[in-house]
Amino acid sequence: MTIAQRLARYREYHHDHRNVLTHAVGIPLIVLAITTLLARPVFELGGLVLTPAIIVAALAALWYVSLDTRTGLLMTALLAIFVILGGLIATISTAAWLGGGFGLFVIGWVFQLVGHKFEGRKPAFVDDLRSFLVGPLFVVVEGLFALGLLKGLRQEMERAG
Repeated sequence: MTIAQRLARYREYHHDHRNVLTHAVGIPLIVLAITTLLARPVFELGGLVLTPAIIVAALAALWYVSLDTRTGLLMTALLAIFVILGGLIATISTAAWLGGGFGLFVIGWVFQLVGHKFEGRKPAFVDDLRSFLVGPLFVVVEGLFALGLLKGLRQEMERAG
């Protein structure tokens, strides 16, 4: 399935502009929560300093790049920023790490659920768990569309949907 097809399928669950806006807030909060909660433990493997967040983000980045090189590289850079921010939160204290991570996660999901209340439709992940990966991509691509970028991808999505 192409990037346009995946995004078109995800968009089927996200027509209401209020839902898209709540996702633009909620999804980044959830991604930051996950990178924060996975920022511990820190361990070394073959001379590399790793965390579960780095491993999960690297796997997600590989998937994004396999869909589309250009947007995949952008997603990789954004994931790296979230891993860094999550790692910084994790260094404050155990209470800040857990409280911050879980707090961000809950707040992010509240935004998601409010958005789907506006939409009047269940979240996409109920039908396809890959939507957990497509959601962040959707938010980034919608932002780029709003800036007048990626017109070709937008047209492909409209044809695919």
